[in-house]
Amino acid sequence: MSKNYNDEFRRNAVALYRDTDGATVAGIATDLGISHGSLTAWLKKAGIPIRRPGTTAVASPGPGETPEQEAARLRAEVAKLRAEKTKLETERDILRSAAKYFAGGDELVNRFQFVADHSDTYPVKRLCQVIDIARSSYYAWIGAADKRAARAGADAELAARIRAVHDEDNTCGRPRITAEINDGLPTDERINHKRIARVMQENNIQGFRLRRRHRTTVPEPADTPSADLLRRDFTAPTPNTKYVGDITYLPCGDGEFLYLATVIDCFSRRLVGWSIADHMRTELVEDALAAAARTRGSLTGAIFHSDHGSQYTSKAFAALCTKLGVTQSMGAAGTSADNALAESFNASLKRETLQGAARWESARAARLAVFRWVTRYNTRRRHSYCHYLSPADYESVHATDNMARAA
Repeated sequence: MSKNYNDEFRRNAVALYRDTDGATVAGIATDLGISHGSLTAWLKKAGIPIRRPGTTAVASPGPGETPEQEAARLRAEVAKLRAEKTKLETERDILRSAAKYFAGGDELVNRFQFVADHSDTYPVKRLCQVIDIARSSYYAWIGAADKRAARAGADAELAARIRAVHDEDNTCGRPRITAEINDGLPTDERINHKRIARVMQENNIQGFRLRRRHRTTVPEPADTPSADLLRRDFTAPTPNTKYVGDITYLPCGDGEFLYLATVIDCFSRRLVGWSIADHMRTELVEDALAAAARTRGSLTGAIFHSDHGSQYTSKAFAALCTKLGVTQSMGAAGTSADNALAESFNASLKRETLQGAARWESARAARLAVFRWVTRYNTRRRHSYCHYLSPADYESVHATDNMARAA
């Protein structure tokens, strides 16, 4: 990676350190492939205090302290350390016990139920502190137990009615089931469609439907696609000659999505340009290609291969390619194998960053996770195609070999 880091890279590095619990300057710098001094300088410029690893020191004997006084002081310090150790062990045991309660999602009701189930073992105050809930909220939840039981009974009765309708016709979804249940009922007795949807979800009742993929490739028949110049040959003899790119979605928050556009060098599998946004307009892929041009200095004479998404077949993107001296290439419509390298990259990114989770907790968390991963991917992550060197190291070895042959 070039040592001329742009402002966005510096801001992301500072944000990654600031927002990562327990992070150290050395750890973040190593992950991003930058020097300890550079990150320290950026943090100081941004006004971010440098966290130091916590240590516990034993105070030196005071002036004129007698042996008896020193022994008493040391006994007090040992007692304090033991109390802290006991406190930490208690927190560990509580969190271990809580893990199974949060396996299906860290919902507030799970926290309340955990406290209720363990209040005979640990003080309620301590339990609430460790799992981060207010005691007043917990006691309010306990006080509403009778109302919850009545509501659960009503929901169970409603679930039986819903299931009876669904058993007659399993293609019925929430709208038709709502209409069936409310048919003939007075207005004041009708059941809200949101409640029916909730009960259906809680009881795993759903109408038959074909699952649709979240589409990021939307063809645009009005524009003329380019020929396939790669023919599934995702190799290149030198860097900066053949690139592939794609758009993938990043699930985050409550049903939200970000979108990532990539530009990957076929020679080394290095990600030389990328862009994240909350939309899939043409600017997304334009920004990624422009970033690649800045990384390489020039893309003149290179081929850029993509699918038939409307962003890549747009006149605006074609104009940018012409301006940068890039020749466009596209695989067949609807054939992911024609862009397998980009598809594989996207799969690896999501598999290794999400690690089984369905989504990131927020858009910010997704941005930082991708930033950290792609930086490490380029500079430190060993790639099988690169003989288990990182893409950056693979290119460096190639450049060194060329210089040796020239000499």
